[in-house]
Amino acid sequence: MIRVMLVDDHPVVREGLRGMLEAEPDLTVVGEAGSGAEAVALAQAAKPDVILMDLRMPGLDGAGATEKIMAASREIRVIVLTTYESDADILRAVEAGAAGYLLKDASRTELAGAIRAATRGETVLAPSVAGRLVRRMREPVAQSLSAREVEVLRLVGRGMTNAEVGAALHISEATVKTHLLRVFNKLGVSDRTAAVTTAMERGLLT
Repeated sequence: MIRVMLVDDHPVVREGLRGMLEAEPDLTVVGEAGSGAEAVALAQAAKPDVILMDLRMPGLDGAGATEKIMAASREIRVIVLTTYESDADILRAVEAGAAGYLLKDASRTELAGAIRAATRGETVLAPSVAGRLVRRMREPVAQSLSAREVEVLRLVGRGMTNAEVGAALHISEATVKTHLLRVFNKLGVSDRTAAVTTAMERGLLT
């Protein structure tokens, strides 16, 4: 039997996952945690083969919990199971040591197959996530934004006009436009909305 632990801050999600997995003849759920901190402690006691880990949780998030669990035991395989698939989220999870990254719209068959593959030492990625990672590797490394460019972009993301951004930062509207043009060039985009979205996906802007 493959021992599985569930980590999600929503009890109804854990209940649904338990029902799906225990319908499989070779899978058994050996523990549930509602937070990252609880998952780190429970992983040592439950000794699962695979952990299905939610990403966004209050306190210690899924990536942070994964990093701590992997530091304590390299035998456990962690599969992130989330609704989020931004570049920043994916990279954080992979860097933390996750063996897989799936989205919550995965079917029971896909989920069970991913768990079995993880126990064999394979990496399991949702197709859209795999595509993002490949694209990210092929792209040249983006130039980092300066502190002032991040500041300008953050205010733009709040819906401010160039004039309002200038007033808030005590710079001219022309200077704001110059900063934005540099941001567009660094991120490879052509408008304000795309700049904010891309910067968030790359973890340059929260």
